[in-house]
Amino acid sequence: MKENKSILWRLVLLLAMLVATVGSQAQINTDQVVKIGRNALYFEDYILAIQYFNQAIKAKPFLAEPYFYRSVAKISLEDYQGAEQDAGMAIERNPFIVDAYQVRGVSRQNLGNYAGAVEDYDAGLELMPEDKNLLINRAVCLSALKDYDKAQEAFDRLLQLDRRNDRAYIGLAQMNLARKDTVTALDNLNKGIALSKNNAVAYVMRAEIASRSNHDFESAVADMDSAIMLEPRYAGYFINRAYMKYNLDDYFGAMADYDYAISLAPSSQEAHFNRGLLRAEVGDNNKAISDFDFVLKSNPSNFMALYNRALLHMRTRQYRNAVNDFTAILKKYPNFEAGYMARGEAKRRMGDTRGSEADMEKAMAIFKRNKTHVSTFNPAEIEATAAIKKAEQRALNNEEEPETAEEIMNRFNTLLTVTDNEPVKPEYANRQRGHIQNDNIEVEPMPMFTLSYYTKDNKLNGNTYYIREISDINDSRLLPATLALVQGETQLNEDDIRRHFADIEYYNSLLINSKPRSVDYFARGLDYLLVKNPESAISDADAAIASSPSFMLAYFLRADAHYMQYLMSRAQDANLGDQPLDAPDAKTHAMLRQRQDVTVLDQVQSDLDQVIKLSPRNVYAHYNKGYIYMLQGDITSAISCYTTAIEMKPDLAEAYYNRGLMYLRMGNKNMGVADLSKAGELGVLPSYNVLKRMTH
Repeated sequence: MKENKSILWRLVLLLAMLVATVGSQAQINTDQVVKIGRNALYFEDYILAIQYFNQAIKAKPFLAEPYFYRSVAKISLEDYQGAEQDAGMAIERNPFIVDAYQVRGVSRQNLGNYAGAVEDYDAGLELMPEDKNLLINRAVCLSALKDYDKAQEAFDRLLQLDRRNDRAYIGLAQMNLARKDTVTALDNLNKGIALSKNNAVAYVMRAEIASRSNHDFESAVADMDSAIMLEPRYAGYFINRAYMKYNLDDYFGAMADYDYAISLAPSSQEAHFNRGLLRAEVGDNNKAISDFDFVLKSNPSNFMALYNRALLHMRTRQYRNAVNDFTAILKKYPNFEAGYMARGEAKRRMGDTRGSEADMEKAMAIFKRNKTHVSTFNPAEIEATAAIKKAEQRALNNEEEPETAEEIMNRFNTLLTVTDNEPVKPEYANRQRGHIQNDNIEVEPMPMFTLSYYTKDNKLNGNTYYIREISDINDSRLLPATLALVQGETQLNEDDIRRHFADIEYYNSLLINSKPRSVDYFARGLDYLLVKNPESAISDADAAIASSPSFMLAYFLRADAHYMQYLMSRAQDANLGDQPLDAPDAKTHAMLRQRQDVTVLDQVQSDLDQVIKLSPRNVYAHYNKGYIYMLQGDITSAISCYTTAIEMKPDLAEAYYNRGLMYLRMGNKNMGVADLSKAGELGVLPSYNVLKRMTH
């Protein structure tokens, strides 16, 4: 009986625990969860954001907001199908979310469903008739549907609202090129470039017209130079410029561009194929073969790479390899009489007289059957003809705009270029993203140093960031992982996210059931910070400091958390971007926000001052103070802090870079250029892009 009572009591306790668990799930603070998810969206930590929105949806599946924000995260991860579904769920629950129509429209546009995208853009425009992103996306979709009259009306409407919209002119240029109206397209591009000299796509399109239609390769190269200055990390631009340089007989320049394109995109088949052709033309045969080897390894069916390699194997007396290549070619084209002759010659030089004679006899039999003494069989022409038929069939099925026969022949016989089928990309104007503090400068400064468990390889200069206190706490093994100092945000994967939530639960239990230690509050605070919950991180840092006032890392953590709060508040302010600046609510909000920003940044500075008081040689705290002064507009103090950091650590490249930007902002070009040059020398590659802009 006593045992039965004990069992019954355990069952009652278990039932109570289950009820409590269900209750805790039902009582989840969805507003707070969604807010933290939006914080993660701002930091472009999309996987973490999705985890938070999943929690909110599970707790309250009838809410539209979590579905909408999850669609934003998915579209940012290029999960267009998932984004389309989530935006649809949001619209079902609340048909008045304009941005949901935009997200679903952009998803459908990326999936090629232009008609469905137009429906969404129409629905969004009913709610917000002057939304520029909806208007331009709709116009581009109508152009893709070949409904050029309506597309023209849509572009005209956009330009009535915003005469200085350079993207509208690029969209018009794309449409007019599709209509074979090169003159009007060029005029559109000139207008777009006159309005904004920072749109690389406009220069690329104009270069394409100059080279393809007008054979003006000098102008084309000049435009590609401008595009590359704006987007120096896109390999396709270098491939296209190389083609233009080749047509100007600048073989050295073309080769340099192909080399650099491959350094940016090592898997680019176009770059390797083109470089192989160019190397063959200048007699660098073995290196040309290596390029064609690469292409054929990735794409064994690339006939032209195989054909060129076969000829190069003959030229370099690699006859066995030549025989293998010609055998593969003849298997596909058994009537290629010149192929039999080439293989026969390779066999003869290998000493295979019988095989050579057999191939020559086959070639002569084909000549006799065709009643000719000259080879009329051109594999490249056959490949091109097959491609033409395939393109024509696609056109009949409305799959894509067909290439002309001349374009296809050129593709098989000359250097390749990289085309952009969508110069005006269908982008969702995500108001949760963007570093607002950098809106008025062309380039972003190097970011603050923050605490993290996730180290990053500094591929630029190999430097590590050392703080004695971090080394000490790692030696104590009181943290669940190795602590490090890093720059920039770390994108967590799903396993990382689950681990941090589990660690938070562990510390919740530990702090309730054991005597609280400052290091435990610090550890939980860092977990909160990594999952983008700065308020809880600040609370734990406060507790750690209250327990151990000399715990320097707790002040560093609290400074990180306050800075994250600042960034998140700026992200929320971006939601008001479409409101008129003279609206009373907007003015009031702006004043309140400015005061909040001042307060939060002062809190960051206060914590950094305490870090420096406890650890005067902490170079990274001085650097971070300079960064905060920069945000506050106090350039002189920022330069002073960066100078102190450089004096302590003369190889701190990031400090040179940021100080250089501040000197430039003050108008001191000489000092700015000197610092940027030093930063580049120490491994900060963006320095060279800024220097290039300063000298043009």
